[in-house]
Amino acid sequence: VIDPNAEYTVLLNDGRIMKATVLARDPIEDLAIIKIEAEGMPTVALGDSSKLELGEEILAIGNALGIFRNTVSAGIVSGLSRSIRASADPHSPVQELRGLIQTDAAINPGNSGGPLVNLDGEAIGINAAIVFGAQNLSFALPINAAKRDLRDLQTHGRILRPYLGLRYVMIDASLKNKMSLPVEYGALILSHGPKDRAVVPGSPAARAGFLEKDIITECEGKKLGEELTIQDLLETKEVGDMVRFNVLRNGKKVEATVTLAERKG
Repeated sequence: VIDPNAEYTVLLNDGRIMKATVLARDPIEDLAIIKIEAEGMPTVALGDSSKLELGEEILAIGNALGIFRNTVSAGIVSGLSRSIRASADPHSPVQELRGLIQTDAAINPGNSGGPLVNLDGEAIGINAAIVFGAQNLSFALPINAAKRDLRDLQTHGRILRPYLGLRYVMIDASLKNKMSLPVEYGALILSHGPKDRAVVPGSPAARAGFLEKDIITECEGKKLGEELTIQDLLETKEVGDMVRFNVLRNGKKVEATVTLAERKG
């Protein structure tokens, strides 16, 4: 959905093909909100993905392989809050998706974008990714992310995502040893290439005084690590929120408070 020049059409059950207008894109969640000009269309209720439980029975619906329309497969919720790195094809950039629902329902290429439905008939996820070479290992975006984007669009006319302005890597034992870091958790502020700046000039992080090679150890009193990243915490925040960070800088502990701005693009 990150391609601004892509065109979308919607195929209805009665065979009509309708042009879709893209109202908003959320590249962080890999979601787009589209609209068609039609009346009297049936709708599906949106559930609450935060109430999902392991082992809960679900149905996955989609167009398997782009050939078999309205395919329904059954399974259970196999895992919650999963993180994966995925790409649309071998030549596409890799994107990290977090907070996903793992299911063992059969999902194939062509199912992406179809709903993951609970036994009350509510959409609780959007089928998003599969693991090639694996069996019964599929992932869906939680529906609450889409509901948040819909609320933003209805209230503000656009999707509002908080922006910090940092490039970082999460620290583990391997990175600690490799770079002789003082801790094996947290986020190391670090540029990802010669053209990147670790702290984006003019960003909220820059105004708060963050420096390259700072190590952010906590956010709002919560310890950061591979299971809880800065991005995970930003998902719970709104534009304009003030966020407190604990930082290690040259072996000394400092605090920084950031007022989150709106992410552009």
